Amino acid sequence: MLSNPQIVLFGDSLIQGCADVSGGFSFQAALQAQVIRRFDVVNRGFSGYNTSNALSILPKVFAPPSPGVPELKYLFILFGANDAAVPLPTNFQHVPLDKYKANLAGIVNHPIITAHNPKIFIVTPPPLDEIRVTVLDQEKGHPAAARQTKVSAAYSQTARQVAAENRGVTLIDLHKALMDRAIEKTPGFDPKGRPALGDPEGGVRGYLEHLLPDGLHLSAESYRIFYDLVRPHVSTEWAGTRDEDRVGYVLPDWRDAPWLEEDSYLKGKSR
Repeated sequence: MLSNPQIVLFGDSLIQGCADVSGGFSFQAALQAQVIRRFDVVNRGFSGYNTSNALSILPKVFAPPSPGVPELKYLFILFGANDAAVPLPTNFQHVPLDKYKANLAGIVNHPIITAHNPKIFIVTPPPLDEIRVTVLDQEKGHPAAARQTKVSAAYSQTARQVAAENRGVTLIDLHKALMDRAIEKTPGFDPKGRPALGDPEGGVRGYLEHLLPDGLHLSAESYRIFYDLVRPHVSTEWAGTRDEDRVGYVLPDWRDAPWLEEDSYLKGKSR
């Protein structure tokens, strides 16, 4: 039975959305195209989940190494947007910051994960456009915004800390990349000494309007930025080789297949 090694995307709706194609770009499709026939890109995104939920389901999502279980080679972890939801009578996703940190470290160091010895990446939750979120959350019946810019930024900073404190873990700073793009594309906005874009205190959404259409979830442009951050970290040892289109395949290219040895005519025609 063919069993390609896996690249697993583990997270909340931001990971679930990696498979979306409606905006003209799919993070998951782009990554799969990069590693086609070498790795399988597996989406394990669970909309609405926080890190406590993630820890509870982890043994159902990942199997320990054994014959027939695909090898986990890369693991990308993106949780925190729901942990950072503020406590409201209408929302119960919140996980305190210290618990979030412990949960994230618990995922990274879970025995099932460490048994595979994958390359592990922690992705910071993206920025938040609280101005937009406030409008939409109140329309849904919440008494106030379920998420706040400064609170969400604190969870992103904690994700950075977990990556720094756990050996062998690489940080993918999606929060910084998206905020940098938003600042770059917002004419006249100087972030020094001012509230962040999307913070009601400053009252400026700027280019976050394009990167986070509903204030929380990523646009196709944001997923492309995310992919550009991830792409250099995924194995590309075949890139630039003479036979780049077939080096590293789990099963051989048709031109290298053993059955060609059985038919000298076909072998001659294939070269």
